[in-house]
Amino acid sequence: MKYSIKKQFSLISIGLIVGTVFLCWLINSTLLEKYYLQHKQDALLIAYKQMNEAAQQGKVLSEQFDIEMQRICNKYNIDVIIIDANANVIKSSISDEEVIKRNLLDSIFADNSDKKLLQETENYIIQDSYDGRTSTAYIEMWGVLDNGNMFLLRSAKAAIEDSVAIANRFLAYIGVIAVACSGILAWIVSRRVTEPILELTKISEQMIQLDFDAKYEGKSKTEIALLGDNINKLSETLEQTISELKTANNELEKDIARKNEIDEMRKEFLSNVSHELKTPIALIQGYAEGLKEGINDEENKDFYCDVIMDEAAKMNVMVKKLLTLNQLEFGNDPVTMERFNIVDLIQTYLHSADILLKQNDITIKFEQTMPIYVWADEFKTEEVFNNYFTNALHHCAAEKIIHIKLEQKEDKVRVSVFNTGMPLPEESIPHLWEKFYKVDKARTREYGGSGVGLSIVKAIMDSMNQAYGVNNYTNGVEFWFELATQ
Repeated sequence: MKYSIKKQFSLISIGLIVGTVFLCWLINSTLLEKYYLQHKQDALLIAYKQMNEAAQQGKVLSEQFDIEMQRICNKYNIDVIIIDANANVIKSSISDEEVIKRNLLDSIFADNSDKKLLQETENYIIQDSYDGRTSTAYIEMWGVLDNGNMFLLRSAKAAIEDSVAIANRFLAYIGVIAVACSGILAWIVSRRVTEPILELTKISEQMIQLDFDAKYEGKSKTEIALLGDNINKLSETLEQTISELKTANNELEKDIARKNEIDEMRKEFLSNVSHELKTPIALIQGYAEGLKEGINDEENKDFYCDVIMDEAAKMNVMVKKLLTLNQLEFGNDPVTMERFNIVDLIQTYLHSADILLKQNDITIKFEQTMPIYVWADEFKTEEVFNNYFTNALHHCAAEKIIHIKLEQKEDKVRVSVFNTGMPLPEESIPHLWEKFYKVDKARTREYGGSGVGLSIVKAIMDSMNQAYGVNNYTNGVEFWFELATQ
């Protein structure tokens, strides 16, 4: 990444460390020496006070004063000399007493204009001095004690400068190590901070692609973990919402398709009804006009009336079947699933149709006697069987046999109605279940068929989610349907 938080965090941390170290080094370089000099002046004042107090108490020559002065000299790296009015050395912390005594006398009686004055009072003077013999710079304090003795305290500035230089070098070394360590530590810390952010970034990218499987699994208690938990909740909410939207959209598409289908069905229904009613209405109108014109022959009057009544009856049957089919296709006729004996239903129906069989000289074969219980809508099942049987009755030829069989399977029973006669044309089989489709229109017209019987069968079987069909044989046709036994 061009603007990686990890890099920015690391660079900022390293920059802060480098800046801090550099600032410390700069302060040391400019102020530490002054601080040391001030500290050294304070040490000289402490030593002066100790000497003056001892001089007031007359303890300059005591062993206790020697011990105290030795401690101060060692602690602050100070050289000390005390001389009396006759220039005799009373106390000295160095072996070369003559040199330091001469320095003291020079400071008191010689010209000190070349020396930098640091502090001056009635009793002492603090100044910078330079020893040309040893090429050493000192900070020295000289004056007169309250008992009249003269003193000189001095400390080499080289020690101060060395201390400052050593401190600066040490700080530089420590700074380099601190920068290196802080850089590594900052990289590690920034990595730990940015890795969860990168993980959340990848999850958000997947969410953009509508992939909600990825989840944040961080176990920390930080704000990032809280953000990850919120993103997980957001992902679940979006997934649920999109699922609901897709479901609603799918239902809407189904409703639109259903509406279009209903519109097409309504148009087709009106077209088919108009077509089917055209012929009987024309016949009724023609024969009614004949009656109106006055037919004197009673036999012709009766014939005209019979035709009108017959056509009206056919129209009545067709309208009833169309209403039944319309209710089935629009789902307005609910299916009532119940358990009943299909064998008993068929036997009862055949008993009621016995007179029709005798009139048409048709032989029925139905050998099933043991009860077979099925789950279905009993009234609609009888309607299906009635349509199959009626078709078989009107198309039965040759030997004039209708064979009804029940074939049991695992959890179903297949009911088939076979009639002898001519097989169906193969090109007609796919269209048998269409409304108003007739294989032989002249013959269908002869017995009053409406062309919607098999459409009713299709609608009923679809409403019960069961299979149905037709089989062609050389000597006849078999229509079948299946029902659930469990």
